[in-house]
Amino acid sequence: MRTPAAPPGFSSPDLFRRIEGRIVGLRRSTEVLVTALRTGRHVILEGPPGVGKSTLLRVVADAAGWGMEFVEGNAELTPARLVGAHDPALVLERGYLPEAFTEGPLVAAMRQGTLLYIEELNRVPEETLNVLITVMSEGELHVPRVGSFVAAAGFAVVAAMNPFDAVGTARISSAISDRTCRLSMGYQDAAEERQIVMRHTGAADSPWLAGVVEMVRRTRAHPDIRVGASVRGAIDLVLLAGSLARLRSTDPRSAGVTVDAAKAALSGRIRLHESSNAAPEQVITALWRDVFGDPAEGDRGPLPAGDGRLGKTIRFPA
Repeated sequence: MRTPAAPPGFSSPDLFRRIEGRIVGLRRSTEVLVTALRTGRHVILEGPPGVGKSTLLRVVADAAGWGMEFVEGNAELTPARLVGAHDPALVLERGYLPEAFTEGPLVAAMRQGTLLYIEELNRVPEETLNVLITVMSEGELHVPRVGSFVAAAGFAVVAAMNPFDAVGTARISSAISDRTCRLSMGYQDAAEERQIVMRHTGAADSPWLAGVVEMVRRTRAHPDIRVGASVRGAIDLVLLAGSLARLRSTDPRSAGVTVDAAKAALSGRIRLHESSNAAPEQVITALWRDVFGDPAEGDRGPLPAGDGRLGKTIRFPA
């Protein structure tokens, strides 16, 4: 069994200093990922959309000076698209010469000694995943009419995937699982999600912002919702509310603005159970009432924001 070596940047004593400040939270996940890559392991990052799987890997790789080949996993990812293929025109003209072969991201990562990052691993066809089995265990790949490729030091496979029960996903074979370490990632806590929203929107921390984040977090536990929204929903809600408020010459915290922004930002992100009779917009409106209270019909004024309390249902941290 071949053990790929991590790049020199992973042994730097200030690696975590370079990582800190670029991602919010995820300290445990960062430590485990860095440790796995330092020891030459292939890694699967598993978690729901929006927990920061791609962000974490990109920040860690950049801090360590490790290059990366990116592959978007989907049903159209064939072995030829992953490995590479011969140019038919050049083959007809000159035959199966090396220059007729166009390398794919797998061969490029092996040759350069970089990371091969596969997003949405459990949406990739099994025949394509089977190409990775020998590569991950032996660091070698044989391509017919081209020859064998041996992975340079630093090559490793890192893949991200949603939980198996997500729509369009399939189980990963035991052959792949046996050759990888699995890092399970969950959503950050409410305070960290507020920091993420503030970082991406420029909004100041406030009870209203805390309410927006809380409403999004509640989509993940609502009885009518099968798949909730990630922190991206809260980011979009805040940005939409700010722009919509300027258009209407009112406060972003006003009931009308917040509800309209929430419907636009969240209704397409959530997935309801088939047994639910509600429309996504109805569920979002109900969540808004649960968090912010239910002002008088037609009230478009700002929601209370002076004492950290929004409506009657919840108290947010200062």
